[in-house]
Amino acid sequence: MDNLTIFIAVTAAAVVIQAGILVAMYLAVRQSSARMEALAGEVRTKVLPTAELAQSMLAEARPKLETLVTNLSDSSTILRTQLERLDATVNDVVDRARLQVIRADELVGRTLDRVEQTTDLVHQTVVSPVRQVSGLVQGVMTGLEFFFGGKRRRRDGSPVAQDEMFI
Repeated sequence: MDNLTIFIAVTAAAVVIQAGILVAMYLAVRQSSARMEALAGEVRTKVLPTAELAQSMLAEARPKLETLVTNLSDSSTILRTQLERLDATVNDVVDRARLQVIRADELVGRTLDRVEQTTDLVHQTVVSPVRQVSGLVQGVMTGLEFFFGGKRRRRDGSPVAQDEMFI
């Protein structure tokens, strides 16, 4: 056999194989196409009415949603304003309370200082002289008792013997 014949035979075999592959691809594509068309039909019958319903519901709800969003925005703005005012008021109250506590502390401190000064003054002007006078009177009475009576009396009123004084 000649080279040309072998070449033609190989080429013919390649063409037949290619034709077989093309026929198999055609059948596979046709089968896939049939499945895709069936799936598209199902989508059209089931999903599209639902999507259209959802779209119509969305179209109906859009004004209500816009109103809701507007109301929420307005409410948040009002709430923010009120919270800022409340914050300012609370800060003012805290500052005033702090000042009042400072003033009360100063008042109590001054009052305690004055009470202490008054106590010292009363002690110096009343208690010390009264003690001194009391001590002086007791000394004079003891001296007079000793001088005139000779016997000393106990606090309960009974006389004290001379020997008991030195025990």
